[in-house]
Amino acid sequence: MPAPLTTVEFLLTNPAHPRPFAADAHYVANGQPKAVVVFVHGFKGFKDWGHFNVLADYFAERGFVFVKLNLSHNGVVPGGTGDLEDMEAFGHNNFSIELDDLGTLLDALHQPGATPLPATELDLGRLLLIGHSRGGGLVLLKAAEDARVTAVAGWAPMSDYDQRWPAEVMRQWQANGVQYIENGRTGQRMPLYYQLVENFQANRERLDIPVNVRTKLRQPLLIIHGDQDETLPLQMAHDLKGWKPDAELVIQPGVNHSFGGSHPWPHHTLPVHAQEIADRTILFFNNLG
Repeated sequence: MPAPLTTVEFLLTNPAHPRPFAADAHYVANGQPKAVVVFVHGFKGFKDWGHFNVLADYFAERGFVFVKLNLSHNGVVPGGTGDLEDMEAFGHNNFSIELDDLGTLLDALHQPGATPLPATELDLGRLLLIGHSRGGGLVLLKAAEDARVTAVAGWAPMSDYDQRWPAEVMRQWQANGVQYIENGRTGQRMPLYYQLVENFQANRERLDIPVNVRTKLRQPLLIIHGDQDETLPLQMAHDLKGWKPDAELVIQPGVNHSFGGSHPWPHHTLPVHAQEIADRTILFFNNLG
């Protein structure tokens, strides 16, 4: 009989701040080392959003250890509802925190005993990153600064943190110290404190996606984007391809930003388009050699 799927959950703490964050790993516990996929959610996302647990099992059944995390300031509280509830934490998030959270997870995977994952299940010589939306920009930056990463897949990835807000919005944001966005799913008014901009400006070299992709990203890159993306323009995918010509670009016709997913997701199978991009990503990873 094949070994059953195993799921383990654990908490981590980024040395840069005291706020713990949760992660989990899905895998088939057979004692064989497997490539490790780390998945990063997007803006207003979280590790258990929609079909993400079905996605984790899908990769695990195909021979990967699939690890996903809640970025520490995404609004989810360990031991809480599992949904976005801490709006103050959300408001104080920034790109440096997210990049360091991801680094904390990668460090923990390499440190014996830091996670409940048995070392015999992990092939950390094949450490693969997937990021969706804003998380897609994050994995590009992490791969550019961390040679432990073997390859990267961006699913509707953000190509530039510096072009999301018009000048008038920026002026008002700075004057008020905060702007509010609405979560269309929950109706929450979600604060974004101006410190996000200040942090970006203070760490521009590290957080500049275009420059880092052009000059530092050496790993193989897969970019997948739907041509009906209502959140991030398809041009972002073309920009990334232009900055890294050896990247593989897949444009999915008729596909939206979430690749057919929604929250909650009551089914035990993936959305059709989400399965298509999962299969395309698995093929990309398996062909790395």
